Amino acid sequence: MAATTKTNFQLVVNGLLNENPIFRLALSMCPAVGISTTVVNGLLLGVAVLFVQVFSSCTIALIKDYIHPRIRIPTYTLTIATWVTVIDLVLAAYLPVAYKAMGIFVRLIVAFAIITMRLEVFACRNTVSASFWDGIGMGFGFMLGMVTLGTVREILGMGTFMGCDLLGFRPLLFFVLPAAGFFLVGFMMAIFNYVETVLRRKAQRGA
Repeated sequence: MAATTKTNFQLVVNGLLNENPIFRLALSMCPAVGISTTVVNGLLLGVAVLFVQVFSSCTIALIKDYIHPRIRIPTYTLTIATWVTVIDLVLAAYLPVAYKAMGIFVRLIVAFAIITMRLEVFACRNTVSASFWDGIGMGFGFMLGMVTLGTVREILGMGTFMGCDLLGFRPLLFFVLPAAGFFLVGFMMAIFNYVETVLRRKAQRGA
């Protein structure tokens, strides 16, 4: 992948819509299914991934000229692990209840495919500025996916929204189960693909 020619705005939109990590690229599906049972869980993990993605991308873009090709993957892993440690300690210190709910998934951010993939295909080939905006787009795209899934699953599965009782009962407990996570991800993927198809057809007709 050559150096990008996209504007900062286009890089952010790309991560939110065109290459949304969950709904378009189907990456990091374990946390998308395992953690997105509530809005708060999805939001907090989304913030953690956003932090790690942005700082890891900027770090690799800054030192890319000094990374030997043979050790680039270990370098990416060590970089990600460093920033994961930072956010892990911050969450444990200031948000212990939420941190306990997310459990091991925060530490597993080290192995999230979306972060490593963006370092390999983008950050190591572009400037710090471009990598920052790409990280913002991908991080917010992941957060969007997690919050969307968390909202649907919490309301339909537990009858609550951000812990507040909305319905007074649990309508469909199925939506709290992992199987429902996969079902919703597939449904949202279909919506994204349908919208893209419609927009492409309109563009072709306009041309």
